[in-house]
Amino acid sequence: MISIQLYDEKKVKDVAMLAGKILLESGAETYRVEDTMTRIATHYGLYNTHSFVTPTAIIFSLNEKSSTRLYRISSRTTDLEKISEVNEISRAITGGKVTLEAAKLALDELDAANLQYDFWLKCFASAIVCALFLLMFKGQLSDTIPAFIAGGIGFYICHYFSQLYKIQFFAEYAGAMAIALVALFFVNYIYKGEFDKIIISAVMPLVPGVAITNAIRDMMAGQLIAGIAKGVESALTAFAIGAGVATVLIIF
Repeated sequence: MISIQLYDEKKVKDVAMLAGKILLESGAETYRVEDTMTRIATHYGLYNTHSFVTPTAIIFSLNEKSSTRLYRISSRTTDLEKISEVNEISRAITGGKVTLEAAKLALDELDAANLQYDFWLKCFASAIVCALFLLMFKGQLSDTIPAFIAGGIGFYICHYFSQLYKIQFFAEYAGAMAIALVALFFVNYIYKGEFDKIIISAVMPLVPGVAITNAIRDMMAGQLIAGIAKGVESALTAFAIGAGVATVLIIF
């Protein structure tokens, strides 16, 4: 068994907390964050650790004599590559393949790295996805064009407002309004299409599928507070999308 005297508790806590922070900011489930931090601490001989994770904060303590550490999580996204990288580093730690210092350095580099695709590539990919969703919903082939344009514009508007106001609800509301306006313009002034299928297809990139899945998984894992919080967040997103479309239909 590895002796605890060989390791600085502060460094162990730094590594565990940083791994948890990256996971939570990248959209990982709450129970995965707690499990990763616990496994890292256990590998270095620190048992009976205490952790409390919510979508907006991480509280972690090694033992009753150790000071408690708090990380505030102000922004969250979906970055499966970072989640995978943290899992690999965690496995390397528990497998004894990396030192504590090397693990901290790797996590620092990962935290600072931007592994996201370029925004315009994501915008174009979202538009493509919208067009394909329309075909999956058995829409007309001619409606793929308005679905493509509406989906791309909606994703752009949502991103723009999220950067401008930092309030996701208004960003999703504005994105849904933009989608409905573009679809309405095509149906009324270009050619008659299936308005409902264009709308449904174009809003798909805004639907919080990952958040809903994580909320259910957290609830099943016993993380009731985190599960309910993510569920409410998903419900607010769905409401924002519906309200944005409804606003356009009521006005026009």
